[in-house]
Amino acid sequence: MIMAVMVRETWTDERLDDLSKKVDEGFARVDLDIRELRADIGVMRTENQQEFLKLRGEIKSEGSALRGEIKSEGSALRGEIKREVGALRAEMNSRFDAMNRNFLGGLIAVIAAIIGSNAF
Repeated sequence: MIMAVMVRETWTDERLDDLSKKVDEGFARVDLDIRELRADIGVMRTENQQEFLKLRGEIKSEGSALRGEIKSEGSALRGEIKREVGALRAEMNSRFDAMNRNFLGGLIAVIAAIIGSNAF
């Protein structure tokens, strides 16, 4: 019974050669897998670069269109603001003119009242 449990301690050249062959085959598979992964990564990198270039072009064209739109809207808004400010200035000027006329009329009335009260 003791003999059945005993671990085999001697390795034959044939068993070592089999083990070496299996290890070599395993590393060969790993090397092949790594080469395939590197090739896949290279393809993905190329695809990503192409997509980024395409996206960059789209962003540039959209940005240019947006700049043009903002420029035209800004010009239109500037014109509208100038017209509104011009109209406001004209209105304020007419009101100041009316106020000056009222003050002048009031001053003439006060002067006439002073002269009229001293005359009699």
